[in-house]
Amino acid sequence: MSSAYRGRFAPSPTGPLHAGSLAAALASWLDARAQRGTWLVRIEDLDPPREVPGATEAIVRTLARFGLESDEPVVLQSRRGAPYDAAFARLRAAGLAYPCTCSRKDIEDAARAAGLKTGIYPGTCRERPAGARSRPAWRVRVPDVTVAFADRACGRYAQDLAREVGDFVVRRADGPWAYQLAVVVDDAEQGITDVVRGADLLDNTPRQIFLQRALGLATPRYLHVPVVTNERGEKLSKQTGARALTEDVRGELERAARHLGLPHIGADTRDAFLMRAIELWRERWVAGPTIAAEEASRG
Repeated sequence: MSSAYRGRFAPSPTGPLHAGSLAAALASWLDARAQRGTWLVRIEDLDPPREVPGATEAIVRTLARFGLESDEPVVLQSRRGAPYDAAFARLRAAGLAYPCTCSRKDIEDAARAAGLKTGIYPGTCRERPAGARSRPAWRVRVPDVTVAFADRACGRYAQDLAREVGDFVVRRADGPWAYQLAVVVDDAEQGITDVVRGADLLDNTPRQIFLQRALGLATPRYLHVPVVTNERGEKLSKQTGARALTEDVRGELERAARHLGLPHIGADTRDAFLMRAIELWRERWVAGPTIAAEEASRG
């Protein structure tokens, strides 16, 4: 197995895996196997109120049932406070992080006054003290800059951070680390070279690249695959009524592969299916030109 490629699947333990999470897991696993790389599982358990007891163990067991097993011990974010603390301290030392005591209404009013979309934070607390609230949120100071990257599936994607996102939270007022900081620190520490995940996270990527640059960390390659939706066109999730995966391993894998654009495989066993899926993935995403490569060739 090559040490050059390192990918990961990072679910949150908010319930059992469903068709959407299987598609994301399969895509990242296939990309790693197609490039003879290492595939890791990381549990994003930084939000205790949303977590379901026993979900972490159930996720790992379900992945194994589908033939998707981590090549290294599973990492739990809840046990990784020290590296997040260190990254946060570096942001503060660089003058990039500041406390924010704004309520949701304060943010809406400030965005409206600044002519920004609802929810875009214009930096109201940048230059003022934290005030009476003992545990403020902490935000990253975003400059007037556009962050762009080449996604292997979606092509060039650019985001004006100040106008489209605003200063974003890296530590919540109630204590937990925000996803944006944790994922950047974890990807760097685990040496992740390639991130394959759902397209619903595409617009998170510029924020993560901004943090990578601010912390002096490498930026992985990205491939965002289509998300699985329900009959109303909503992303499949626990909130939209996603059901747990069935015991029909071959059928569930076939449906996930078809969603990812692979042709019908029809192998007799799970392992034969996965081996053929690796070949097909390699032809599409490794041996063949990606959208990003095609755009680059056109200048």
